[in-house]
Amino acid sequence: MISEPEMAGEFDAPYARDVLVQSGPQVAGDRPPRTPRPGGKWLWALGGAVVASAVWGAVLFSDGPRDGAPDMHGYQLGQDPCGAVGLKSIGAAISPREPAERFEAEMLRHAALDRAQCSIPLRSESGQKRPDKGWTVGYTVRVEIALHKKTDPGAEFEAERNATDLGVEPGTAIEAVPELGDKAYLLSPESGELELRVLEGGAVLSLRLSPYTAFEGDGQLPDDAAELPDLAPHKAAMISDMRDLMTDLKS
Repeated sequence: MISEPEMAGEFDAPYARDVLVQSGPQVAGDRPPRTPRPGGKWLWALGGAVVASAVWGAVLFSDGPRDGAPDMHGYQLGQDPCGAVGLKSIGAAISPREPAERFEAEMLRHAALDRAQCSIPLRSESGQKRPDKGWTVGYTVRVEIALHKKTDPGAEFEAERNATDLGVEPGTAIEAVPELGDKAYLLSPESGELELRVLEGGAVLSLRLSPYTAFEGDGQLPDDAAELPDLAPHKAAMISDMRDLMTDLKS
């Protein structure tokens, strides 16, 4: 590195043509050596800095703003986001949704987050009318849609993949679902539910299928309580209905 006294010495040196004194005859075309301009290397360094700044500016312009906002992939919450949940596959495999008992969506709209939650009851098993007495099996689908518009939810999605509404259940079976969003997991907790969670950019979506039993009759409940059905055969239906929901929320 050039020290300060040497820099001052260079700039103080006079720029003048030297005079050669020769004892013999001067040869035509001979010229005395030229003293280089002391500012030449500084001009070169300045030019290099300008070029580097121009290149860096072009990179920033081509990459766009780096504000950390996630890609929303076209997801939007309409006035009735739960109306987009058709449940065609689940309806064909288990029972259709109950049109007369649909709950309104719980909505949150904010500059940083849009969220919708709703529960969709299904008809009784095989679409039959509830009996006057005895046990029946019913189902409910819980839908949750969260659109994170300011921060990337990827880290939280991965950290909470084995957490359910009942807390962190060590016995929860977790299966990765390929080719569905950026990441997708099927959770089978010991409580007997089945939940499908999907992450795509700033969107986090969930479908949770929950069975329940109900007894119709008077007096004390009988000892032969109905068992909750196994939901494992309905995993493909959950994935199919999730794909439909993702498509509808982007349209």
